[in-house]
Amino acid sequence: RPLVGVARSIAPADRNELRNHPGVEFTGVCDVDADALASVAKEHPGAFACRDFREAFARHGDRFDAVVVCTPDHNHALIMLWALRANKHVYGQKPLVQQLAEVPAMLDAVARRPGLVTQVGNQRMGPPGRQHAVDILRRGLLGRAIEAHAWISGPGDRGDGFFWYGGLKDPAPPPSNLDWTLWLGAAQDAPYREGLAPMRWRSSWDYGTGQLGDWCTHLLDVLYFAYDLPAPAAVVSHTRTPSDFYHAQHVHSTLTYPVRGERFARDRFVVHYCDKGQAPSRAALGLPAGDWPGIGTLVVCEGGALLVEAEGAMQCWIGGQPVDWKSIPGQGPVIGRNHWHAWVDRIAGKPDAFVQSPFASAAGMAEAGLLCCRAARFPGTELRWDRATATIPNNAEANRTIVRREYRAGFELPAVT
Repeated sequence: RPLVGVARSIAPADRNELRNHPGVEFTGVCDVDADALASVAKEHPGAFACRDFREAFARHGDRFDAVVVCTPDHNHALIMLWALRANKHVYGQKPLVQQLAEVPAMLDAVARRPGLVTQVGNQRMGPPGRQHAVDILRRGLLGRAIEAHAWISGPGDRGDGFFWYGGLKDPAPPPSNLDWTLWLGAAQDAPYREGLAPMRWRSSWDYGTGQLGDWCTHLLDVLYFAYDLPAPAAVVSHTRTPSDFYHAQHVHSTLTYPVRGERFARDRFVVHYCDKGQAPSRAALGLPAGDWPGIGTLVVCEGGALLVEAEGAMQCWIGGQPVDWKSIPGQGPVIGRNHWHAWVDRIAGKPDAFVQSPFASAAGMAEAGLLCCRAARFPGTELRWDRATATIPNNAEANRTIVRREYRAGFELPAVT
């Protein structure tokens, strides 16, 4: 299989985990950074190396049966849809897509390729911790769900950090090792600016999804797996000022899901998703005084509340009092697994291999994260969302500016038929 995007961020970890599986052989590597490409190519003698992912499919498509995509967010859907169209299994990094209109496109593509195995980079769901949370909630062991809160601790207020770098730098010539045109890929032509590549694109409106988009898969996964959530019907951002995606935002977004059935206490399920560690009031929820972790997902049910931390540690309250979650009766067995190896085993046809985070689930998580961070351009305005038509029907300006992009010639999204 080829690896598209070999340097920095999560790519080395993905590569190391996968090559430790006895059934994996990297037959090709691809990256727009010539230096990174040359370095990783040395680790895989005999593998082809190219800078344009389209060349990998056109010239070497018969040499691989699966693709690993570790590029900046704005090229995720483009490359993953190319792979699905070519009938390749895909492991793709989160968030699955970078544009709201790419959500239905991805869902349609995986529905048309039911025999392909997909997995999003949601490695925190591999160990038992978060799986126990899903089991407790899915079985309704704390009663019907009322609402949920999820929060992430960043981005930082100052410095030259991962998600914040003080605004756009002035245009400058790209480094000689970087093919800037290929790096742009699906995005429109724009000048290189210091810091965007290789890492700080994450805080860019055109290329990243900010802190909320980057972490949505790791924080909202428990909710989607426990409750099979539909597309959100509405989002409102309570941020102070319209987001330009280059500064710490203090975003608090409210998502409303239309739900029904015995798992829910109401006909709507409300999720509050925040950055800057904006956790809810413990007193308002009837919980004893204490400190919240910097990152968490809290689910409030009629019979209690469950907090899940990023790496799976849990706290539980029933009747406002802390209890050991392990003492809750009715739980089922949970099996920890290697997130990466499970994907390979499923491709190999092993009957007990279980892929926890396929694209069909990951698309909804990305959709929620995107709605929250995109809505920050319209603070205080409730935006209604229609996934079926990929539109915001109640706000023409939002519908025009935050739903889709114009793809550059030669890098349009391919149709998967």
